[in-house]
Parts: sequence; C-alpha cells; structure tokens
Amino acid sequence: MPGSECPKLVVSTRNQHKLREIHAIMTDLDLELVGLDAFPHAPEVVEDRDTLEENASKKAEELFAYTSTATMADDTGLEVLALGGAPGVHSARYAGKDSDDAANRRFLLENLKGVDDRRAQFRTVIALALNSGTYHFEGTCRGRITEEERGDGGFGYDCIFVPDGYERTFAELSAEEKNSISHRGRALERFAGYLAVLLEQRNEGEPNE
Repeated sequence: MPGSECPKLVVSTRNQHKLREIHAIMTDLDLELVGLDAFPHAPEVVEDRDTLEENASKKAEELFAYTSTATMADDTGLEVLALGGAPGVHSARYAGKDSDDAANRRFLLENLKGVDDRRAQFRTVIALALNSGTYHFEGTCRGRITEEERGDGGFGYDCIFVPDGYERTFAELSAEEKNSISHRGRALERFAGYLAVLLEQRNEGEPNE
C-alpha cells in the first residue's frame, strides 16, 4: 500500500449505499477510502466471469492497473436453494441485462411462487489487488426469501431476505444490525483484519505488501 501518512484504498464502486456500509465497518482503520467517483474516467469493468471470485478479481485488478493504488472490489450473489443457487453471479441482472433492483426482485418472487422451501444465502467475495498479488475474503449470511417485499432500507434484494434468527428483512433492520450479521459485513471484517496487519507492518517499517 502507498507509503503516505494515511494510506489510500480505492473502493471499486459508485454505489453510495455500499460505500457507506464499507465506511461504517472500516472506520477504525487509519485508511482513506476513495470511491470511483474520484476517478470519473476509470474504465467500466464488464462483470462477465462465471464466479463471484473471478468477477471481484477482474474488477480489482483492472482498476488497480488504472489507479496504481491498492484497490478492493467485491461481488455479491443471492443463492436460492430451490433455484439451484440462482440468481448467484447473475444477481444484479437476474431479470435481464438492463434490469433494475425492483425488476430483479419481482422476477425472483415470480420464480418462487408456490415454492415452500425458500432457503437462501447471500455470499460476498472481496478481492484486494496489490503489487504482490490478489487476495480474497468471503462472507455469507443464510436466511430465507419472503413472499412479498417488506421494509424501505437497504438496497438490492434486502427487502425480500430474512436472515436466520430474525423475523425482519434486511430492509427492516437498522444499518448497525445489518452490518453486524450481513455477508458483506462478515467479508469486510476478515478484510479489515488483514488490512490492520498490513498497516501495522507499515507503521513498523516492515514490507507492507
């Protein structure tokens, strides 16, 4: 990571909801988080790989090459057991190439009509691209799909996903509650732990990549 007073980490997203979640979980680190809004001419990376790991790696590596700064990227999929793991890596475009969140939710609920087994899990994979290589961190959150949308918080599929041990959807939980149990929160905890070690090594003058 760059040897400045406060190291910089590029977060490969323009999604402000996601950026706020990441800021909240990583607030204790002596690290400047920079979203892609700071790089208006950064390339739009096409997420055309077959797995979450491959998509996250592709984004992190291409943007690292562009920014020359340590870069993190993530890919998240909602995996529904009764649908054979779908929408999975296609979660962001489940209802079609140009679909939005609302269309994706409608399509998923339509596909689950009459289905009793509504078990599902969210899975997030974070990729960190450095000079020394690309590193991965994973988090999952198991739960079930509701029959209708509930709550107005969160984004994506949050309003139709109830995590295990809860009766409320992600969209009905506070940001603090969601971050403490979410797939992204768990992946970010592992990621933040790794970064804390790198920062400690940097402060001690040891190799940090």
